[in-house]
Amino acid sequence: MKRVGFIGWRGMVGSVLMDRLSQENDFNFMESYFFSTSQAGTAAPKVKNGSPKLLSAMDIKELSSMDILVSCQGGEYTTEMFPALRNSGWKGIWIDAASTLRLKDDAIIVLDPVNRTFIQESIDKGVKNFVGGNCTVSLLLIALDGLFKENLVEWVSSMTYQAASGAGAKNMIELLDQMRSVGQAFNSNPSSEALELERQMTNLMNGESFPKANFGHPLALNVLPYIDSELPSGQSKEEWKAQVEANKILQTKTVIPIDGTCVRVGALRCHSQGLTIKLKKSASLSSVEEIISNANPWVKLVPNNKPDTLKELTPAAVSGKLHVPIGRVRQMTLGENFYNAFTLGDQLLWGAAEPLRCLLRQVLN
Repeated sequence: MKRVGFIGWRGMVGSVLMDRLSQENDFNFMESYFFSTSQAGTAAPKVKNGSPKLLSAMDIKELSSMDILVSCQGGEYTTEMFPALRNSGWKGIWIDAASTLRLKDDAIIVLDPVNRTFIQESIDKGVKNFVGGNCTVSLLLIALDGLFKENLVEWVSSMTYQAASGAGAKNMIELLDQMRSVGQAFNSNPSSEALELERQMTNLMNGESFPKANFGHPLALNVLPYIDSELPSGQSKEEWKAQVEANKILQTKTVIPIDGTCVRVGALRCHSQGLTIKLKKSASLSSVEEIISNANPWVKLVPNNKPDTLKELTPAAVSGKLHVPIGRVRQMTLGENFYNAFTLGDQLLWGAAEPLRCLLRQVLN
């Protein structure tokens, strides 16, 4: 059996990955070793065929003894340790959740429902570096997989509504702290008129004592229309990733433009996206729906009516689930080639951990 080392398995993405590996009995097919940056020598998680003690995530010799390394430790770790490993002569397979290597020529962005065949071809050719994609990009591609496969998409405008967990565990907890602060303020004077309560809460959110060390701004009862760093184009880096990463995953010969505005919202988990899709040619609503719904086992078409939409097309309904629903599909008044849609998915599953799990299993097989 292959020796597989896991780094960063305690974080949110790593924890979800560990859960999924256990649920699918993937540990049965490998020898598992767990690495830590601070607790080497202590007890490791108990899994089938697992090593009993944690190893040092900074020990090049220990890391190099693995056939496969799976890192959910983050970009700083990859930046430091990946080149050191390769320079030491290690020729194993590197699987990474961080964005550091995504656009490198010798790295493949993995998204099983969309590019499994290309992944297998890359494995067969001896490619050693595999990276999970940006969460919103991955979820977008799963939802629109059928339209891309049929070469129908001229361009996409994606307006994202991204949950706090996409920024990390500390940010998700900070959102809950903000909500608690708002709740406590409301409980102290619940009988006030609505406009007076709004004034009180707005003053609270803009005050110095409001918990916002991680976001820098209030997210509870608010939206933050900028995610990641600024670029000279006027895009945020999160917005820039959509076109660049999607086209790399799809292996397009001609770039498909994908752009929009990325917004942080007060959801705990699951990223949502409002889509405007320009098709290359006219297509009936029924054919568009059929193409979308039959593309892969994970996309789920939600009928465009109010009851089904509010029941099935929300973060509360989708959190912790593997399916990627898409609804509100309709022809727009902009023209017969324009379609509207709304999609979302759990960014910790198909947006992060699940592509890594599928790739690992594919390599092991």
